[in-house]
Amino acid sequence: MLNKRVDPARPSAQDRAAEYLAVQDLTVAYDGPAVLHQVSLEVAAGEVMALLGPSGCGKTTLLRTIAGLERQVAGTVRLGSRVLGDGRDFVPPERRRIGMVFQDGALFPHLDVGQNVAYGLPRSERRSTRVAETLEIVGLAGLEGRRPGSLSGGQQQRVALARALAPRPDVLLLDEPFSSLDTSLRVQVRSEIHHLLLELGVTTVFVTHDQEEAFVLGDRVAVLNEGRVAQVGSPDELYRRPANRWVATFVGDANLLAVTDAVGTCQTPVGPIPVADVNATGRTAGGPAELLVRPEDLRLAEGSTGTVELVEYYGHDAMVRVLLGDGSTVHARTGADVRWQRGDPVGVTYVGPGAVPLGV
Repeated sequence: MLNKRVDPARPSAQDRAAEYLAVQDLTVAYDGPAVLHQVSLEVAAGEVMALLGPSGCGKTTLLRTIAGLERQVAGTVRLGSRVLGDGRDFVPPERRRIGMVFQDGALFPHLDVGQNVAYGLPRSERRSTRVAETLEIVGLAGLEGRRPGSLSGGQQQRVALARALAPRPDVLLLDEPFSSLDTSLRVQVRSEIHHLLLELGVTTVFVTHDQEEAFVLGDRVAVLNEGRVAQVGSPDELYRRPANRWVATFVGDANLLAVTDAVGTCQTPVGPIPVADVNATGRTAGGPAELLVRPEDLRLAEGSTGTVELVEYYGHDAMVRVLLGDGSTVHARTGADVRWQRGDPVGVTYVGPGAVPLGV
């Protein structure tokens, strides 16, 4: 477990109100077409921001540009009142007060744990108590003399985190830090690191392609697609009020039911569905649309709306795919006690708070 004792001399997020991170109109290219297109993003002091998106969408490029490992073609990176990079000025990575944890940890195998953690410190501080204090914070006290190869995957990732935290950065960047861990260890380590980041109050941006991970760890989530920001919001906003069809299907399981006039209550293959406040997604009332229906918004009961095609059991709940009478399919989430089997006739009704209409 991580040690929750943090450095009392370290200022809290409330004391560091100016240390927000801002990216404005950022464009980045690698000797060819742009990888990032006019990306703008603000991260409040002490906030944990998740960058979520498919492989190749520019998440890691954005992180590396913030860190100063890549140069932008246009746009500005700002930390509080300091401009870290724009069209004229460029602050090198070692002067940005930004710590970064890479996907594979990037530890030096020929150095012991203490030397790895001390690597990012000024020479004058490498023999101070800073290394021991930081290792204690991440739950690795007493392991200074061990080599990285003798540690477990979770311990190695904590060493990488300690190395990034030791210089007391204003911003911490994490590039898919849990992807190399097996499932059970990944859940444990991310929970422990999440609690630590909240206690430290350090402004954090982390990259992931895992929607569950982004929703669990992020105070807010920025969804990237093809080098552009598709939507920024809280996990609940993204899940319940996605900006468009692509976001709706990327951040969770989605049933999309076509209607000719998205206003009031619409008739669908699963019966009547009330339409949510259409202004929440920037749409005007009425007109053709697809209604977003999450699997948990559908209830199964005795009936003849459709036929069960598949049951996927997860222990805490189950997902049931139903073939409807019109030939389309929907997915419904049920509790752990699944009473349906393949081939069973079933009734399907909408029980959600109102479906959000998405443009067609």
